[in-house]
Amino acid sequence: MNRCLAMFFSTVAVVVCARGADWPQYRGPEQNGISTEKASPAWQGAAPKKVWKVPTENGFSSFAVSGGKAFTIVGRGGKEVCVALDASNGKELWNEELDAAKYEGGGDSGAPDNKGGDGPRSTPTVNDGKVYALSQGLKLFCFDLTGKKVWMHDLTAEFGGKNIMWKNAASPVIDGDLVFVAGGGAGQSFLAFQKTDGKLAWKSGDETITHATPVVATILGERQVIFFMRSGLVSVSAKDGKQLWKFPYKFNVSTASSPVVADDIVYCSAGYGVGGGACKISKEAGGFKATQIWQIPGDKLVANHWSTPIFKGGYLYGMFSFKKYGSGPLKCVELATGNVKWEQPGFGAGNVTMVGDKLIALADSGEVVIVEATPAAYKEICRTKAVAGKCWSTPAFSDGKIYVRSTKEGACLDPSAK
Repeated sequence: MNRCLAMFFSTVAVVVCARGADWPQYRGPEQNGISTEKASPAWQGAAPKKVWKVPTENGFSSFAVSGGKAFTIVGRGGKEVCVALDASNGKELWNEELDAAKYEGGGDSGAPDNKGGDGPRSTPTVNDGKVYALSQGLKLFCFDLTGKKVWMHDLTAEFGGKNIMWKNAASPVIDGDLVFVAGGGAGQSFLAFQKTDGKLAWKSGDETITHATPVVATILGERQVIFFMRSGLVSVSAKDGKQLWKFPYKFNVSTASSPVVADDIVYCSAGYGVGGGACKISKEAGGFKATQIWQIPGDKLVANHWSTPIFKGGYLYGMFSFKKYGSGPLKCVELATGNVKWEQPGFGAGNVTMVGDKLIALADSGEVVIVEATPAAYKEICRTKAVAGKCWSTPAFSDGKIYVRSTKEGACLDPSAK
C-alpha cells in the first residue's frame, strides 16, 4: 500500500526548496481545505516514509501545523488538553488543560470494527507565535508557543453564552488582528477579540450556535465572517460585526459542516434529513442579499454530516453521507446544480484535503486514499492504512508531509523521503 502512495507523489509530489507552507488552522491556511504548496510532476522518489506515529488519546480534533510543531486537542484524564508535538518526530513538547471532557454521548457510533470513543472536536489555531483553542465548554484560550497562557475568556460566564447538545465543536478563526468565535448570549452571539491581548473588539447578533466552524471570506469586495447558525447562514462584517446578509436554512438536531465559499456562491449542508443547498450573494444599493440557487433535502444525495467538502473548478469533492460510518461515499458534486457526478463508497464520515489536483482523503477507518480531483470519474491512485481508531478529523498538509489523527493515534507521512 505504501508503494502505491508513493506513485501519487511521483506524479505530483510536493517539492519544497525552502520550508513549506504551514497548515495553521482547521482546513488549512485559507480555510478551504486546499494546500498552498506547489506540486511538481518532475519529482521522483521511493516509497513514502512513516516519520512517526504516537498515541493521541480520544477526540476528533485535527492537527494544526506551524513552525515545526503540530498542535491538537486530546481527551486525557477526564480533561480536554491542548498538546504541542514536535512535527519532526511526534514527541510531546507541552500540554495545557482547557476544560472538562464531557460530551453527553454521541461519539461512539460507527462501524462494528471502528468504535473509537468520544472526545474533543475543536482544532487549535496558530497565528503570529500564539496558539488559540476553544474548548467544548466555550472557553477561549491563547497560549504562547511554550504553552504559557497569555489570556482566556469564558464565553458562558462573561458573555451569557449557552452551549448545545454534544457541546462546542467549532474552532477559533483568525483574520488580521482579530479572533472570531460564536457562543455568546443575546446581543453578543458573535464575538471578536484582539488576538494579542484578548480585548473585546466587537460583539453582535442574537443567534444560537451549531457545531460548524465559521469561515472568513471576501465576497463582492467585503471582508466577512460567515457563521452557520441554527437559523441558517449569517454573514457579518469582519471589521465591526454588523450583519451583511442572512440565508435561512433548516436545522435539525445538529449542523456541523462549515460553509463553502466559491466567489459569490456559498454552499451549506447538514444531516438529519436536512441536505445541501447553495445561495448566490448579490449587492445592491440596499446592501447584500442571499438568493437560493438550489436545495436538495434528505440524507441520500448531498448531505454532509460534518465532513466539509472542497471546492475546485466548479465542483465539490468530499464525503457526502449521513451515519454511514465506514461505508459512506466520496462524491463529486456540481456546485451550480447539486448534481452528483460520481461517487465511491467505503469512506464513511472522514474528510478531505487537496494538494494540486489530487485529493488526500482520510477515511474514518484510518486509511489515506489518494484520488484524482476530476469530475470525469472516480480515479483512485492508491491507499494506505495510516492509523488505527476512528478518524472524524481532517488531514493536514505542511512542508510536504501529511498529518492525520484518530481517536487512538496521530501520524506523519513523508512522501519525499528516499
